[in-house]
Amino acid sequence: MRFGLAIPQYGFSLPSGAISLSDAIAWARRAEERGFDSVWLSDHLFYSFGRYGADPAPIAALEPLTTLAAVAAATDRVRLGVIVLAAPFRRPALVAKAGTTIDRLSGGRLELGLGAGWLEDEFAAFGYRFGTVGERFDALKVALSEVTRELSDAGALRPGPAQRPVPVWVGGKGGPRLLRLAARYAAGWNAVWRMSPREHAAKRAEIERACAGAGRDPATFRTTVGLYGTVGPTEADARASYERARASFPGGAMDGETWESWRADTLSGSPDQVVERARAFEELGVEELILSPWALPFTVVEPEIVDVFAASILPAFR
Repeated sequence: MRFGLAIPQYGFSLPSGAISLSDAIAWARRAEERGFDSVWLSDHLFYSFGRYGADPAPIAALEPLTTLAAVAAATDRVRLGVIVLAAPFRRPALVAKAGTTIDRLSGGRLELGLGAGWLEDEFAAFGYRFGTVGERFDALKVALSEVTRELSDAGALRPGPAQRPVPVWVGGKGGPRLLRLAARYAAGWNAVWRMSPREHAAKRAEIERACAGAGRDPATFRTTVGLYGTVGPTEADARASYERARASFPGGAMDGETWESWRADTLSGSPDQVVERARAFEELGVEELILSPWALPFTVVEPEIVDVFAASILPAFR
């Protein structure tokens, strides 16, 4: 089992309420120093909590590909990923070219994720057609086909990437069409930010059907999971962090959440509890868990959560 860290990227990601490139770089370096295997960004032109009944005003965001290039130059070992690029935002050839550049810049450490996109407000604000779910999946299929071709040995990109091939991931909830696309084009499937081992196990039959339809051995289909998590030296400490995270969630959307419901499908609790949860995913064949150490994505409000995770969970898998 490997472990990644979702690093700060948005205006809500740090207690200061501001975000800069230096913040992302500093947290990527800290993750590398603490022993994490990878660092991750996501893809929004801005963020909004309007759907939770909070202030719908756009929230600042760092563009992931340019940020990842800076992180690549500032780190030595951690793998670098995006979960996931919205396929409608960029032409596939540009994604492949940027990905190739980042892969070479990092010495072959890129993990390239693609998804359909979901935040309608940002599509409208920047002049992209949101369309139907089916239309966005059509765009994802085109992007996967073209990006994977360009990143292969037969691609036209020169110079080519350092890795052959660059791992390309499909991100999303894991419906049948998404898994069919992943089975046909990608290294595998990533899901975020709430999922229990039982829920992941239930997807295995769908993965096997998707692989059969693509003529692919299911053993070659890789899976990773990103999870929110509040971790502490004891369960009481972890629960206290959770309560602070719950209270801070915009719009009161977590008012009905309990510690038990939070624990059920996140990476939360004492070190022993988190190790047990990670082992359960490992037994299902999940190769990497990506920690988002709060109740918001790509947010680090209490750095102690990351430090406890690094000191007490990572060594159990080394």
